[in-house]
Amino acid sequence: MSLETLLAKDAIRDLVLRYCRAIDRRDYGALAALYHEDATDDHSPMYCGSAAGYLEWLPSMLETMTVTSHMVQNHLIEVDGQRAEGEVVMVSYHLTQDENGNDIEIIIGGRYLDKYECRDGVWRFSHRKIVMDWNQIQESTCQWDSPMVEGTPVGSRCEQDPAHTFFDLLRFSRSH
Repeated sequence: MSLETLLAKDAIRDLVLRYCRAIDRRDYGALAALYHEDATDDHSPMYCGSAAGYLEWLPSMLETMTVTSHMVQNHLIEVDGQRAEGEVVMVSYHLTQDENGNDIEIIIGGRYLDKYECRDGVWRFSHRKIVMDWNQIQESTCQWDSPMVEGTPVGSRCEQDPAHTFFDLLRFSRSH
């Protein structure tokens, strides 16, 4: 495997990790920078269309969620010059409320089917499609007031997140 291919794969893995962080921290400026202008995103049946449209739709969906956590696992990547494809195994956790106002957890196991392109030396998504392999929907088991977790910093959005003041290098975008 060539050094160029290894560097491409590393850049693509970084792209996918930055997507997870941007979604979970609601950093919409950072998220927009991960897609090419003509990219598409397929989160059917909730959304399917341009990535720009996905980025417009996404805040209304995420506002219904108290917490999200997107985790990636296996990531298979095939590079062919300035384009690549990847299959990313993922688990996403969503804490939200049901129609009666009760906290529920939606846990989805699946895959991102990605197409990437390198333009002007930068790898970005050209197409992303989510596939669900399994799910678990249940009453929330979160115990925010348990003595085991009491006082632990809790993740939040952009400037409110503990990472905002902790990091010097790993910053949030300026436009969200």
